[in-house]
Amino acid sequence: MEELVTVALDAMGGDYAPLETVKGGVDAVNASKEIKVLMVGDEEKIRKELAKYTYDQERIEVVAATEVIDNNEPPVQAIRNKKDSSLVRCQRLVKQGEADAMVSAGSTGAVLAGGQLIVGRIKGVHRPPLAPLIPTEKGFSMLIDCGANVDARAAHLLQFAKIGTLYMRHIMGIENPKVAIVNIGTEEEKGNQLVKEAYPLLRECSSINFIGSIEARNIPAGEADVIVCEAFVGNVILKLYEGVAMTLVHKLKASLNASFRGKVGGLLVKPAVKTMMKEFDATEYGGAPLLGLKGLVVKSHGSSNAYEIQNSILQCISFKKQNINVRIEEALNQSDQ
Repeated sequence: MEELVTVALDAMGGDYAPLETVKGGVDAVNASKEIKVLMVGDEEKIRKELAKYTYDQERIEVVAATEVIDNNEPPVQAIRNKKDSSLVRCQRLVKQGEADAMVSAGSTGAVLAGGQLIVGRIKGVHRPPLAPLIPTEKGFSMLIDCGANVDARAAHLLQFAKIGTLYMRHIMGIENPKVAIVNIGTEEEKGNQLVKEAYPLLRECSSINFIGSIEARNIPAGEADVIVCEAFVGNVILKLYEGVAMTLVHKLKASLNASFRGKVGGLLVKPAVKTMMKEFDATEYGGAPLLGLKGLVVKSHGSSNAYEIQNSILQCISFKKQNINVRIEEALNQSDQ
């Protein structure tokens, strides 16, 4: 029997916790025999939700935590003051080696702060980036960074590109991923000061396949596998991406239901539309890993349902098997050829 991948789940984090988080943890255990979930949080509430489901009880364990970090709390202060919060307990389980990874849909700031203060950075990592996969016409791309470093420097963007390349190669199986930097045009002289400083560093780095600048409108076409930017730009891109997708779904449904002809046509195209929407559903790819830490930390959307929680947990299997943290540390501590 293969060694289980143990994931600490912040059962109290997220808009729909513990209802959706507990269900997502149960679904992950039922979907894969390689997963064990430590459900961290209010023991009474967690057990009440668990009673609704059938699962392998040897692979779900409840870890009691008496506090919860809210989204409106100052992240660093919350991490320091609420040491028995579900989020901090998850991070300590990873730090102490009792869990291989943690998943939380709770406060992004607290996840980022705790990741660095408790789990700790890998030697050589300047700024751990948050790096979700986003759907594209060709499959998916990595957006790095999308929320962790709003004051990044050019050297940080270069490191993001290296980390993203390693992730896409070893976790997603893309042998020579194409790297691009987000810009307002494709010409090298375009962009703000940060982009102008980062561009030559990326171009001259032999360990990445840098293809130049990419405009935001070309991201959904899948022109690059690793999309490099600082966190402010990345977060705007991610939120707009999600908003446009939801708006298109709503408009399509409204159009098809507006007339009898539309309803008939809708029945005919429904299978194709469902397939297309599944391909462009970001929840298929789980949460966003905070890369460059000594342990695996995955941040799910605050509005995550059970399906996204499940996928966030399951993606930890690949992280563990490919030993991505060790690969990142080895690569970053080698000088460029």
